[in-house]
Amino acid sequence: MTRALGDAQPPDSSVSLDYFTGLYLAKEDPWDLATKWHDQRKYAITVASLPKRHYRRCYEPGASVGLLTRLLAERCDEILAVDCVPEAVRTAEENLRDLPHVRVEEAMLPAELPDGTFDLILVGDLFYYLSAEDFDELVDGLLARLESGGDLVSVHFRDRENPGNYDGFNVHEKLAGKPGITRIVHHEDEWFVLDVFRANDER
Repeated sequence: MTRALGDAQPPDSSVSLDYFTGLYLAKEDPWDLATKWHDQRKYAITVASLPKRHYRRCYEPGASVGLLTRLLAERCDEILAVDCVPEAVRTAEENLRDLPHVRVEEAMLPAELPDGTFDLILVGDLFYYLSAEDFDELVDGLLARLESGGDLVSVHFRDRENPGNYDGFNVHEKLAGKPGITRIVHHEDEWFVLDVFRANDER
């Protein structure tokens, strides 16, 4: 099915913290990210798609239990990984405690964005849970914290069984329309879509 911008709409309100908390209370890894091959493959392709060999400071919102964070740690001097669910943060802290350059914190987005700037921001499977208003607020806040020449990586699930649903296609097309960034990497397959956007030097 051919997709077009606007063929599916974001939720009227962002998915609640209670919803995600319930998932993590029921299961430590609600989406079985550690064991599903297509997620392992997605993470490997994500890391391989990073255009630069090395990054100084990375921000990863929606880090869940820290599986991708661990792979990113090999390429970054410093990582701030955050999630809104306390149970996810505790699991990520345990999973990453051997990496002193990785910090894991609890944060509710878009309200609690970090101080400082980053040369790498990576957002995975987060944007389509947000209302249009919260999406714009979060993306604008992320771009304000992305250094000139820095990379914003976005990777999101494609709903191959229900291609009219609001999914990675929709959020990535909205993201591509934001000023001040240029898409330099694009990958799309039956499971997910990945884009790397570079902050323009003239911002």
